[in-house]
Amino acid sequence: MSVVEPGQIARLPWLVLPFAIAAAGTWLARRYALRRKLVDQPGERRSHQVPTPRGGGIGIVVALLLSLGWLAFDQPAHAQMLLSIALGIALVAGIGWFDDHHPLSPWPRLLVQTLAALLLAWGIHAEGGGALAMVGAIAAAMVLSNVWNFMDGIDGLAASQALLAAIAYALLAGPGAIGWLGLCLAAACLGFLPFNLPRARIFLGDVGSGALGYALAALAAWTALGQGGRTPLLVLPVSAFLIDASLTLGTRIGTGQRWWLPHAEHAYQHWARRAGGHGRVTLAYAAWTLLACLAMLAGRTAAPAFIIPGLLVVGLVGGGAWASLRWMSKGRKDTEE
Repeated sequence: MSVVEPGQIARLPWLVLPFAIAAAGTWLARRYALRRKLVDQPGERRSHQVPTPRGGGIGIVVALLLSLGWLAFDQPAHAQMLLSIALGIALVAGIGWFDDHHPLSPWPRLLVQTLAALLLAWGIHAEGGGALAMVGAIAAAMVLSNVWNFMDGIDGLAASQALLAAIAYALLAGPGAIGWLGLCLAAACLGFLPFNLPRARIFLGDVGSGALGYALAALAAWTALGQGGRTPLLVLPVSAFLIDASLTLGTRIGTGQRWWLPHAEHAYQHWARRAGGHGRVTLAYAAWTLLACLAMLAGRTAAPAFIIPGLLVVGLVGGGAWASLRWMSKGRKDTEE
């Protein structure tokens, strides 16, 4: 389960660089956002109570792009894949950065995300992936880029979830370019989190949330090439976000709401309002994801026939938790009224 080969242990201190770049970038982004008045105001569609600058995720993006450049130089056999990921992240982060400054309709963002997803598929093809792997990469990029944007609503949640998932994918992939990319992503998230916990001094913004989702999609799609029948296990590290986002979206569509507009109807947002704070919710989601990551790693030796039933159980438990959180929040609201 080692991420690096014995001869590469001496390189581990280099992970200080993505951490430091992300931390410095976030600090600079906060100064920039305050100067440019890029500040999210509290409101009924938001989960914070004080004006907070946005766009801190640009530090993670810069750290990731530099890490990808280093990896492409260090591992030229994977240069095309790494280049496709870098271009995809740049596209998704770029449209997010523009959206942080000048809010866009969903369509330009979807167009750019589609181009980024096609780039990821191009990289997967270069790594020997067939048509099914390429389609899976496109789907993962489109879904996770948007899911991470949807779920970035309370302090520390999106970055901590990405950190745990990145480490899990790195451990599953083992030594090599995928493992190093996962560790670099985790280090960059760790550099951002001190500015987002225990109380946010800056938010990721669309520039950061979309890029995190895309980076995780790239890790998952690349890792999937070596998993065969165990590929479905790769949804476990992102299951908390997938369950909450998909059930919330389905409910909004089913009730005739304008689902593409910002809202505060996710289970984590209901729970944060009920709890009167964000810390407990972020820790609970982290606990779920940690267990899910351990389950994925343990599933490496499981018979493929048991994987889909196991994932169904995870989905049922997660769906039950989602429904309970929404029901408890609604019950409290009715009581207060």
